[in-house]
Order: sequence, then C-alpha cells, then structure tokens
Amino acid sequence: GAKVVVQGFGNVGSYAAKFLNEYGAKIIAVSDVSGGLYDPEGLDIPTLFDYNYKNKTIDGFDQGTKITNEKLLALECDFLIPAALGSAINDQNVDSINCKVIIEAANGPVTGGAATKLWNRKIAIIPDILTNAGGVTVSYFEWVQNLQQFKWTEEDVNQRLEDKMVNAFNEVYEIKKNKKVPMRIASFMVAIDRVYRSYLLRE
Repeated sequence: GAKVVVQGFGNVGSYAAKFLNEYGAKIIAVSDVSGGLYDPEGLDIPTLFDYNYKNKTIDGFDQGTKITNEKLLALECDFLIPAALGSAINDQNVDSINCKVIIEAANGPVTGGAATKLWNRKIAIIPDILTNAGGVTVSYFEWVQNLQQFKWTEEDVNQRLEDKMVNAFNEVYEIKKNKKVPMRIASFMVAIDRVYRSYLLRE
C-alpha cells in the first residue's frame, strides 16, 4: 500500500518497480529520459515493464498523465527512488521533496548539501553504498562458486543475498540509532571500522 515514485526506468529502476509492485506497493509515478508518467491510483507495472523492455522507453505507454522529471521528484509519496542520475536531488530542488524516505538507487543521487537539509527535515535516506550492494554481493557469490566449483540454485543465491543485505542494513541502522547520525554517515562508519579492524588483524 505504500506509494512509491521511481525516477529512472532502466535496469535498476524498472526492477525496483517490478519487485515493489509484487510486494504490494503502489507505484504512482516513473520516468526515463523521455519524461514521466503519473497515476495516483498506481501504474500497471507488469504491463509497463513489458512495454519498456520491448520499446526501450516508457514514452507512448497508454496509462498515466505525462509529467516532467522535476515535478515527479516533488510528488507526495512514501518512498522516492532516484535511480537515474547523480546529483538529481540538490540544493535547487531539495525544498520541493515531499516523501518520507529516499532510497538512493543511482550513484550519489543526493548531494551532500541536500542530504543535510533532508536530515533536518527528518526525511530518511537509505544511502547508495547500501542500496547498490546487492549486485556486487552476487558477483562475489559467482566468484566463490567458480572458485569452489559450487553450483547454487537461484533460490540459494537469493536467500544468501537477503541474509547479507538484511544484516548489513541492521548493522548500519544500529550505528545510526546509537550515534544519532544519518544512514549515509553510519554506513561510512561501518565500512571504515571494518578496514581498521582488518588492518589490525594483519599486523
């Protein structure tokens, strides 16, 4: 039932929309380089996903009102997922952001200045370093399988990935709560601490 807006409908954005729709979220707007589509009642994501796969664009899809990327970012929603460009949310447009949580699915879509303003407005950001870790983690699983001659099923890989991602999120979130810092800072703290501990163990 959560309302979700996805900026960018490429590999990351389209699959985020697909899976969130399957989980029961309502995807009210999506966009690509041609512009955006908006339907407050929720877009037909399975049909749009197939249309985009076939046509390489959402332009021409027969549902939703056309909307600019700028207006899309300002829509009222529960989750805003910038999955297109770096610095998409910046000092010029941050005051128009009207969501509860931003999930960074692109690389660096929220600038540092904008992140500070969002923190002061109590709009949470799930940082890209955490959000985008899934692909790298599965690449690691692939390397392990090749090295050890394992043959894991898709279910095995998905379960291992879920375990890793949930544990990583929980570890970062605990630091966020205990240190009273944003998730982005907490993720850096966890990462730097791991490097530090590894360095000590190697001495």
